[in-house]
Amino acid sequence: MTNNEDFQDEIGDNHIATTATNPLRNDAFDMADDQKIESIKKDVENILKTLGMDLTDDSLKGTPNRVAKMFVKEIFGGLNPSKKPNSSTFENNYKYGEMLVEKNITLYSTCEHHLLPIVGRAHVAYISSGRVIGLSKMNRIVDYYAKRPQVQERLTMQIVQELQKALNTQDVACVIDAKHLCVNSRGICDIESSTVTSEFGGKFKEEQTRREFLDYIKLETKF
Repeated sequence: MTNNEDFQDEIGDNHIATTATNPLRNDAFDMADDQKIESIKKDVENILKTLGMDLTDDSLKGTPNRVAKMFVKEIFGGLNPSKKPNSSTFENNYKYGEMLVEKNITLYSTCEHHLLPIVGRAHVAYISSGRVIGLSKMNRIVDYYAKRPQVQERLTMQIVQELQKALNTQDVACVIDAKHLCVNSRGICDIESSTVTSEFGGKFKEEQTRREFLDYIKLETKF
């Protein structure tokens, strides 16, 4: 193995992010979804054949197509900007000025280092500066950025940045507590550990506001 390959393995095995945005090529969306599915289908067929699997078996013959559609339409669908949820906001006419917390948002993502699942919960909060957002939109924003090859730190930041932009306020926070199957099911095979990441903006950088948020979500971790 070359030194470069050693370095790449070290990055992946230690789950280190190299960019704050998802690394996409400029031509990422030149190919239509149907074309991507057909191309990925052939790649999956080759992987399974290389592993010695018999693709004439009824249980396996549809697997390449199923995996290709899942990659493009589902688990990596968040790469496509056309699928970005509409983050429409509304005037805060009822003048609610306290913290709003949406906790225990179910999160499914995929580790970009081994393409294995990340499963956990996201807890999101904001303090209105004049605009409010629908509760389901917060879930959809989490889901959109999760449906990519990801690292958890980047995902946490992207959720906060999207809400800050939509709500025109810095007062947004997100905490994610998730299990990484690349840690739980391979490598060290530690099935108990989980990873906690946080991003605090505006008033959430203040100890009192941050502590109030953490009390709401009942997270014991100290930041």
